[in-house]
Amino acid sequence: MEQDLERDLGEQPLARLLTELGLKSHDLVAASTEQITHKMVQRGCKGRRLTKNVQGKLLRALNTATRGIYNIPDLFTY
Repeated sequence: MEQDLERDLGEQPLARLLTELGLKSHDLVAASTEQITHKMVQRGCKGRRLTKNVQGKLLRALNTATRGIYNIPDLFTY
């Protein structure tokens, strides 16, 4: 039997960080050297469960865009 995972986890810290820093999802997509889409960023902000791989891509894009040193727990609560 397949385990039921909660998929919608509510707004994530990533959304608050983007607002505080004055960034839009396009800024992360443009800053990324990897393939990320606006849809990935929006899903991450809204709390849809993302794979570790996508979480890492968003983290690296945010750190590139802000020259920051954020970690996964700074962006996601799951």
